[in-house]
Amino acid sequence: MDTFFDLMNGFAVALTPANIGWSLLGVTLGTAIGVLPGIGPATTVALLMPLTLGLDPISAFIMFAGIYYGAQYGGSTASILLNTPGEAGAMMTALDGNAMARKGRGAQALATAAIGSFVAGTIATIGLTFAAPLLVNVALLLTAPDYFALMILSLATVTTVIGRSIGKGIAALCFGLFLGCIGLDPQTGQERFTFGIIELLDGIDTVVVAVGLFAVGETLFVAAREGGVADKIHALKGSIWMSREDWSRSWKPWLRGTIIGFPIGAIPAGGSELPTILSYTLEKKLSRKPEEFGKGAIEGVAGPEAANNASAAGALSPLLALGLPTSTTAAVLLAAFQQYGLRPGPMLFESNSDLVWGLIASLYIGNVLLLILNLPMVGIWVKLLSIPKPWLYGGILVLASLGTYSINGNAIDIFLLWIIGIIGFFCRVLDVPIVPCILGLILGPMIEQQMRRSLAISQGDWTVFLTHPASAVMLALAASIIFVPALMRLRRSNDPAPDATKAP
Repeated sequence: MDTFFDLMNGFAVALTPANIGWSLLGVTLGTAIGVLPGIGPATTVALLMPLTLGLDPISAFIMFAGIYYGAQYGGSTASILLNTPGEAGAMMTALDGNAMARKGRGAQALATAAIGSFVAGTIATIGLTFAAPLLVNVALLLTAPDYFALMILSLATVTTVIGRSIGKGIAALCFGLFLGCIGLDPQTGQERFTFGIIELLDGIDTVVVAVGLFAVGETLFVAAREGGVADKIHALKGSIWMSREDWSRSWKPWLRGTIIGFPIGAIPAGGSELPTILSYTLEKKLSRKPEEFGKGAIEGVAGPEAANNASAAGALSPLLALGLPTSTTAAVLLAAFQQYGLRPGPMLFESNSDLVWGLIASLYIGNVLLLILNLPMVGIWVKLLSIPKPWLYGGILVLASLGTYSINGNAIDIFLLWIIGIIGFFCRVLDVPIVPCILGLILGPMIEQQMRRSLAISQGDWTVFLTHPASAVMLALAASIIFVPALMRLRRSNDPAPDATKAP
């Protein structure tokens, strides 16, 4: 019952004219960004962080949440009409969505994607409404050693799951941890890795690193990979309304995609890519016409799009309740919380309940706004695909530089922005995941704080992390996540190759 009253208070916050306006701006920007290939919600939130410093935190996060949800919606447009996913979660939509567009059924593909996104987003937001308070109750039972182990587990999971190489993930994590150490020691006040530069005494601003990695680095990578070559867009034909057969083939995949997307989005599994792949695979196995998949099966669009949007709400649950991001965009949102001096977790629900519940309530409002924006205005979103790419990429880099300089009015920030951006570019070229880097920067100081607090309570006894059952279990899981795959690969490499000369 308390959750219901908290949600009603959240609607009172989110339904003010100003916050409705910020939500509308967020979902509009998010849809536009989702449509444009290669940018994505993480880049957009990172780009806008420096520009929202003067905003009230509630308004800023309502807009950020609108961008997050909107990009999940908009990503299907480029996938269906260009065969180029606007963001990573829409990659499975391209398989059958583009095939439908080539057959002249692109409008129906966009319709099932939009309606499925609305259904999944709404159901998943209901799940977020009730799951987040439950996670808060669990978090309140955790001690300092437990928090230390939980953050270690989060880093281990994200580092090993995101990216193809554990070694590259660990390298990115160590770079992020190093960046988090720069500045003054929080207990002794000693300088660490400042190299005599006064501007680094306060450390490197999280916003500078987030904008550098996601806005500058990602934009340079996409521009280098795609250049200014114009894309071939499949024109929309006929009515956008779905037939009775389309509805009957879509509603079950919408629900199944939601059931898959929400829980997987809440665990550190790389964001929306895994649930969309699982949803597509499940729909193909359950379909009465599996031969149509890859050739224009509407279930291949409906299921993954539902899973994609449900995973966004799932990722917000551990972010708000525990302060642990499970996707790229959630990691950038965690950096945005730090920009306002806020720390997601159980205390946020007590000290800033208006922000938390206003944010959750705005997701319901944003889903309705997105349905209104996406179905009748699909023609407008398609025209965005004709924007010259050099203008688009150049504008992003200029905004990133101006926004970063506006934070402190410090030229060192611009220098760091471009150095980190170039590092981010080479990370993308070398297929090094950048999410562990931003997580190392954000969670590194928190891990240090919880470790020192644990040792202070135990009077320097390192076994405190093993005597707490929850802490011991999570540390054991973290170790197994890192070392078991490596040992399995080593064992396979040492196995003797089968002798092809012997008869079977």
